Formats: sequence, structure tokens, C-alpha cells
Amino acid sequence: MMTNPGAERVKSVKALSRRSVRLRTGRFLAEGPQSVREAVVHHPEQVVDLYLTAQARTRHADIVEAATEAGRYLHEVSDEVLAAMCDTPTPQGLAAVCTTTTATLDEVLASGPRLLVLLTNVRDPGNAGTVIRGADAAGADAVLVSDASVDVHSPKVVRSTAGSLFHLPLVTGLPIEETVGRLRAAGIRVLAADGAGDVLLPQVDLTPPHAWVMGNEAWGLAPEVRDLCDEVVRVPIYGKAESLNLAMAATVCLYASAAAHNR
Repeated sequence: MMTNPGAERVKSVKALSRRSVRLRTGRFLAEGPQSVREAVVHHPEQVVDLYLTAQARTRHADIVEAATEAGRYLHEVSDEVLAAMCDTPTPQGLAAVCTTTTATLDEVLASGPRLLVLLTNVRDPGNAGTVIRGADAAGADAVLVSDASVDVHSPKVVRSTAGSLFHLPLVTGLPIEETVGRLRAAGIRVLAADGAGDVLLPQVDLTPPHAWVMGNEAWGLAPEVRDLCDEVVRVPIYGKAESLNLAMAATVCLYASAAAHNR
């Protein structure tokens, strides 16, 4: 059992909370049973090392069994060591160092996608992670992330996805103008979700392949980005709320798309 919170291995895992280290090593940390389980079950090849407490070994025997069958390295650690490794002080007994494998836009377009979401200038980790989770739940084919958005492998984003990070392709570092052009060239309608939209969500035909473009939490989509899109769509507000936040609006739009595709 690893019991020294000051050990070099512990420090190297903790360092993955920094973006510069993630970029240099090509690794990130998944914390908690939900994220670790999804990594082990869906992409065990991405799991480099799995760290767990004695209590977690008993409580999450299914994860241990799956990781062992996949030939992953398991390291038993004390509660203090795991807390020193993780971004959150309560990692619930499990953490896994994973490789930061991402897809390419070419691969996504070649798959013939019907539903995509493109995040542009999204800076809040919780919002980004929740949109990824919502896209997964709505059956989206991939999540595209602009070069000006938050790092999807940061600890808060990974936790917010609740494991969905391992369920669908993520394409990161994309320039917006070029990406929108490529989507349209591939026959995918590009829909801007914005409170300034003239078209209401229930009025939009969501049966053809399309991509939702979601903007910054504070100022929404820039006018030049809206101008690139085929339509600017507004989620109707029936009550007295001034607006919906990014994650809520994205989920509403994605589920409207899912409903149209599954009729």
C-alpha cells in the first residue's frame, strides 16, 4: 500500500491538475467511481494506472474485476495519498490516470453524423462537462470544442461529465470559422443556439443532420459566429425567467434533436 502523500509518484499524479502537464504527458486524471468505471468498461486501453483505497476495493469490486481482466495496473493507497493525488478532497476511493485520446474532425465527418454540438468560447468547466453529458444522453455523435474553450480534460470538466467523456468522440482545438465551413460542406446544417434568434426551437426542422453551436456563458455567440450559421434559434421562455444558462439550453436543444431523430 502507498502511504506517503509526499512520494514522487503522488506528486506526478497531482501535477495532472495543471494543463501544461496534461499537454506534455498526454494524460489526465479521472476521479471517483463513476468516471473510473466508465473508463475501465468502455476504454480500458486509456487507463494507465488505477489507484484505490482498501475500502474502495471491497465496495467497487466490479470495477476492480473489470480492470484486472483488462490487465490494468492497480495500486492500493491510503486515504491520505488519494486525497493528495486528486483535485477534490473527497475522491470517493478511486482515481485513474488515463491517456488523453481525442478524435479528429475528419473521423467524425466520415462516420456520417446526424447530431453534433460545437462549443465555442465555453470557459466554465461545469458547463462544458454538463453539455458533454447531455450530448451523450441525447445520443449525439460527437462533441466539437473550439480552440478558445476550456480544456475538456481538466479535473472539473471530467467530473462534470460523470463518465460521458468516455462514451462519445471529442474533437478539441478547433478554429470556429473553418469548422463551421467544413460542417456545412459535409451537408450538416449549422444551428446557432442564441437568445437573439428569430426562429423558435419548436419551429425548426431537426430531422436532417445538424450541429448545435453553443456560445460563451456570459455573452453568448459573437455576431460573426451567428452569421456563419444557417439559422439562429432561440429556446422559448414561457415563464418569467430571464434566460437559461448554457448547459440547460444545450440540453433542451439536444433533446429536441433526439426526439426528432427517434420519432
